[in-house]
Formats: sequence, structure tokens, C-alpha cells
Amino acid sequence: MVSGTDIPVSIVGKYVVLVDDVLYTGRSVRAAMDALIDLGRPQSIQLAVLIDRGHRELPIRADYAGKNIPSSRHEEIQVHLVETDGIDEVTIISVNGNTLTKTGNESGFAHGESL
Repeated sequence: MVSGTDIPVSIVGKYVVLVDDVLYTGRSVRAAMDALIDLGRPQSIQLAVLIDRGHRELPIRADYAGKNIPSSRHEEIQVHLVETDGIDEVTIISVNGNTLTKTGNESGFAHGESL
């Protein structure tokens, strides 16, 4: 079930930063921007993403990206955060079942150089 958007303050004239885990085709970002504009006209909308994997279908660009990870359309990128998953980790799962994992820490992606 899809629920409505509830933002307790007006966004009219405000600077808004959308945050997403993985930027891929740009479709979910476009939907989020459309939903925001339905609530009012912000001064600007910027986009911050943890992972930018490319393969855009829409002219969407991240203003801030934690890491650019080129990937195949046949791969899935999963982001795990310590607050919800118990570990900070980015995993690339390829179509043939191989898994490449890169674990991050406070200074960025420093462990598991298998990526």
C-alpha cells in the first residue's frame, strides 16, 4: 500500500537536498522531485547519493556522490548501513552469482579492495 507524503513544514522557497542510496536510471529521483514540486516550489533541489552507478535513462545528475561505481546493467548494487544492517558495506552481485564486496569505514571505502 502506498501512503501519502507527509512533510511537516512548507518547502516553498527552501533549499532541498534529496538523499538516495544508489543512483541508477534516475526514475526514482524524478518521481521524488515531482512529489516535492506537488507540495510547493522549492528554491532549489540538490541530489546527494551514496553510490552513483551510471546507466541514466533521464537527464539526472547527482550534486554530491560518495562513490562512483561503474557497473553492468546485469549487476545489482546493495548498500548496507550499520544503523539498519549492522555493517557499512556496498555489495555488487553479478548475474552469474559472483559477489564482490567493499566495506567502508569513517574515511570512505578502505577495506576489501576486491572491487
